[in-house]
Amino acid sequence: MKTLVGTTLALALVATAAQAQTRPGSTEPVAGYAEVVAQSAFGNVTSQSYGAEIGFAVKPGVQIFVEAGRTRDAAPSALGADAQTIAGYLTQSQSGVSFTVKQPVTFGVAGVKFQLPTQSKAQPYVLGGFGLARYTQDVHFLVSGTDVTGNLTTYGVVLGSDLSGSLTKPMMTLGGGVAVPVYQKLVIDLNYRFGRVFASGGGMNINRAGVGLGVRF
Repeated sequence: MKTLVGTTLALALVATAAQAQTRPGSTEPVAGYAEVVAQSAFGNVTSQSYGAEIGFAVKPGVQIFVEAGRTRDAAPSALGADAQTIAGYLTQSQSGVSFTVKQPVTFGVAGVKFQLPTQSKAQPYVLGGFGLARYTQDVHFLVSGTDVTGNLTTYGVVLGSDLSGSLTKPMMTLGGGVAVPVYQKLVIDLNYRFGRVFASGGGMNINRAGVGLGVRF
């Protein structure tokens, strides 16, 4: 009896896998997933990152995916160093000078995910993708606790593009993880992503590690 049940389940899984790729006579993918993601972002600074991802199977073990998200702060060390130079200049004529530095990044990436062979219900994978990232150089200067960023010309300072404005640059993503089924179509995705934003001045890296909660369809 156990053998019969096992054989039936195996045949059902094979049939499901075959049907999950495309409709008969069509190349349109019909199996996939969607998830929301919360991650810790780390590198020169530590912050949080949030986003969503959706993917579709194109052949057994291969999926295409699209990811969009926002990292609250990915400021490189050069941004803080440049801000320190301005603050140093202000201290020559002002007291109580301080500054804050942040560089939030909003990104969108599309790529390919490869599911690794396994005998476990948990599904490990690796992925790679390419897209765009838009980042804002959010730098503020304070004198005696008052934000004077908008009035820096009064002190003989004009911020350049290295300390102000927003830019959109290419972004590459590599990563991996393991998707663990927890209930019916519900899946927990333990993941890591490495992102490289190809910006002027050497670019910047964004490391993200966290968890996604998704459904398969």
